[in-house]
Amino acid sequence: MTVTIPNLPSLYDPFSTEAKWQKFWEDNQVYKADPNKGGEPYCIVIPPPNVTGSLHMGHAFESALIDTLVRYHRMRGRNTLWLPGTDHASIAVHSMLEKQLKTEGKTRYELGREKFLERAWQWKAESEGTILNQLRRLGVSVDWSRERFTLDEGLSKAVVEAFTRLYEEGLIYRGEYLVNWCPASQSAVSDVEVENQEVNGNLWHFRYPLTDGSGFVEVATTRPETMLGDTAVAVNPNDDRYKHLIGKTLTLPILQREIPIIGDEFVDPTFGTGCVKVTPAHDPNDFDMGKRHNLPLINIMNKDGTLNANAGEFQGQDRFVARKNVVSRLEADGFLVKIEDYKHTVPYSDRGKVPIEPLLSTQWFVKIRPLADNTLEFLDQQTSPEFVPQRWTKVYRDWLVKLKDWCISRQLWWGHQIPAWYAISETDGQITDNTPFVVAKSEAEAWEKAKLQFGENVNLEQDPDVLDTWFSSGLWPFSTLGWPEQTQDLATYYPTTTLVTGFDIIFFWVARMTMMAGHFTQQMPFQTVYIHGLVLDEKGQKMSKTKGNGIDPLLLIDKYGTDALRYTLIREVAGAGQDIRLEYDRKKDESASVEASRNFANKLWNAARFVMMNLDGQTPQQLGNPVATELSDRWIISRYHQVIKQTTNYIDNYGLGEAAKGLYEFIWGDFCDQYIELVKSRLQADADPASRRVAQQTLGYILEGIMKLLHPFMPHITEEIWQTLTQQPADSPQTLPLQIYPQIDANLIDSALEEQFELLIATIRTIRNLRAEADIKPGVKVTANLQTESKKEREILTAGQSYIKDLAKVETLSITDKQENQTVAPKKPQRGLKTIGLIIVAIIFGRLGLAVGYAIDDIPIVGTFFELVGFGYTAWFISQNLLTAQARLRLWGRFFPQRELEQPQEPENAIAGVIGTIQVLIPLSGVVDIEVVRAKLEKSLSKAEAEVQSLNIRLNNPSFVDRARADVVQGARDALAEAQKQAEILRERLKGLS
Repeated sequence: MTVTIPNLPSLYDPFSTEAKWQKFWEDNQVYKADPNKGGEPYCIVIPPPNVTGSLHMGHAFESALIDTLVRYHRMRGRNTLWLPGTDHASIAVHSMLEKQLKTEGKTRYELGREKFLERAWQWKAESEGTILNQLRRLGVSVDWSRERFTLDEGLSKAVVEAFTRLYEEGLIYRGEYLVNWCPASQSAVSDVEVENQEVNGNLWHFRYPLTDGSGFVEVATTRPETMLGDTAVAVNPNDDRYKHLIGKTLTLPILQREIPIIGDEFVDPTFGTGCVKVTPAHDPNDFDMGKRHNLPLINIMNKDGTLNANAGEFQGQDRFVARKNVVSRLEADGFLVKIEDYKHTVPYSDRGKVPIEPLLSTQWFVKIRPLADNTLEFLDQQTSPEFVPQRWTKVYRDWLVKLKDWCISRQLWWGHQIPAWYAISETDGQITDNTPFVVAKSEAEAWEKAKLQFGENVNLEQDPDVLDTWFSSGLWPFSTLGWPEQTQDLATYYPTTTLVTGFDIIFFWVARMTMMAGHFTQQMPFQTVYIHGLVLDEKGQKMSKTKGNGIDPLLLIDKYGTDALRYTLIREVAGAGQDIRLEYDRKKDESASVEASRNFANKLWNAARFVMMNLDGQTPQQLGNPVATELSDRWIISRYHQVIKQTTNYIDNYGLGEAAKGLYEFIWGDFCDQYIELVKSRLQADADPASRRVAQQTLGYILEGIMKLLHPFMPHITEEIWQTLTQQPADSPQTLPLQIYPQIDANLIDSALEEQFELLIATIRTIRNLRAEADIKPGVKVTANLQTESKKEREILTAGQSYIKDLAKVETLSITDKQENQTVAPKKPQRGLKTIGLIIVAIIFGRLGLAVGYAIDDIPIVGTFFELVGFGYTAWFISQNLLTAQARLRLWGRFFPQRELEQPQEPENAIAGVIGTIQVLIPLSGVVDIEVVRAKLEKSLSKAEAEVQSLNIRLNNPSFVDRARADVVQGARDALAEAQKQAEILRERLKGLS
């Protein structure tokens, strides 16, 4: 399986490498959890994807986040379980099968329940492997031996147990209630499966005549067809316009039914006319109003969206056809007042994609308040679960506060059939709203209960409906671990540690799980809920099937590799819970950001190859840990332990994106670009043996550590490199996922040294940049002068001068005090009192000198002697103080000690740069052809100046500024600023060549 010689191929092939290790991990059950192992447990249950689904970018993002956490905690020594599984997707599968039957000219009723379910299980067997195999391609470290399915035997047992317990406790009941009905799927849907969409509709105004003939009231509605089910008209009791009408009756147009005018404070006097039609069987607010006023409930709708017998002449018509016909009839009868355009919100079924119909129906419900209130106690008293980011706690809490009873029955066949049996012998062989029933865990138990209650001749039929998918999914964290049995897995891994999920599923799933778990296990099902954001497309828009802007993760995996895609998705996260944008070129099916991660993998691969080629065939273990003596060794080891500290801190606090970026900077910048380059000379055969040995030890030590640090993010390439580096035996290799994550040694962290080394690196980088600017060939060595006033900086630069010379290709390096390089320029003499005083003193001393001279000159021999001495001194004075400019300046300074310092003049034909307070000078004479460099700079400057001129003309044109899009105008301004800056830089470079 693994090579025994530390030799990697010259090119990294992610596809063969990833497939090899995915197979190895699964075949060897590397991720199989053992409850007997001991250690602190760490458990995540996978948010189960639909069995009919296929991998989309949301799956890839979520799986990459979870796998990073799981791999990290496994390497930290925790007893780790990531449990996989899928959801039966009741409505999606059912709808798909019914569409298939429709193409065959059949219905499910003609096929029969048994044959229908056979088809469903066959579909599941064929399609389930698609999503699971795609997850395998992501390299997820799940325990496949514990794979679950929401309709498997164990989970079905848990569902029945939960239903019967809740029923026996009075928390499940069967009753008539207004539900959200989807005519397309012909099933009730929960509130969280309703998507509100803003539409351009109409507001119809009608007159309802008073029964006594004294006038009429005007009502307004967005659903005219529902007037056929009206049982009252309501007004606000405080509305002076209508309160005198409360108690009177109206004659309902078309159906001629007498209905009352009621007063209810729910009515908004400012909406429409202030009179509201009341249809209790087809509107949730009207339903509540009907209960308050004991109004009859008249259902006019069939389950397929057509009107029933209560609609009179409109019976059998589709609801939207009936809408047009009802309006036409009211207009013909003189009751239509007007039609207004009206933008309003319409609830749509998330499953059927059609407007939902509030429908009075007999369904099974869960009394939600006891469960929700219990869950709120966990949240308020124990802060359990804890949400990351914390802002989602309020969203979760508000949802729990406003929850109403949960309709859990669906008029489908694929799913968990409700464990209730009706005594149809009591209602002429039919299941009606009044048919008595028994709830039992099995059919046998149901017969026993029914015979005791209804006698030996009872005839039973199980409820044909199935439970809402979220009922079974709500049990997922503990049912997958064996509940209601007290299994060892349940005892060890429950409650689970972390739930990783999107914010859009807090209401669908998170709240269901916490309510169910709180009731059945008296614990919250997870300690932490990590809410991640969305993967947005290249334009920053949410991906959706409707927009057709999805990005296929498998396409990017096939092009760049799994590790590259995983790493990109995680690296892009800027803070827990934030959305990420994925760069993507739809014309080429390419992603620059994923390509950058692929390049990072190649960089790591090549660095590993270099290291292993220079370890003389030894493993890091054989070499031993380094005892660093040289500056660069101590620096990289300190940086390594700083990165361990930084990475563990980030991951422990769900800063996965920050952790990924920090590793990238350390691996690419510090290790590959700096340290490896610094030690190359020490790895030569003629290098000092002791220094060479420490360099080898350090390289092996850091490289192996990098593989462990990076493994949770890029598992495949790190496993391949680690196996080769450590020379694992082919027959029984250890594996990287089970190694211990690097531990921090605080004694090896030297922050001051790191700060000093950053100065060296910045200096090297500046010299390299200056070389590139001047087009100095890579093989040509230069002279560099580093000037700084800081003694500390000079000491750091001196200590690291060998690194500067090696990495920046410097032959002659001088490090000087900036002040010593400054020149003294005399100030112009001031024409003040000081100058006048000096002239007077000079005249007095001159006169005295002349007098003394004349006196001495009269003395024989002595006069001649003094003449000779005076001549000699004059010659000496001139030679010392007047012949050179420097001497003249020094003489002037004796008389005028005040002076001002000028900046050192750059030598002609030199290029300069600055790092903080350090100035870098590189003479160019003899290194490059100055005229060629000047010509290139002048050409570039001409181009930049032309761009500036063109953009100025464009931006000074009112037609462009006023008519172009704001982003186009701003783009032109940004381009102008960039061109001006570029021109300024080029002028400075040309100035340095003058």
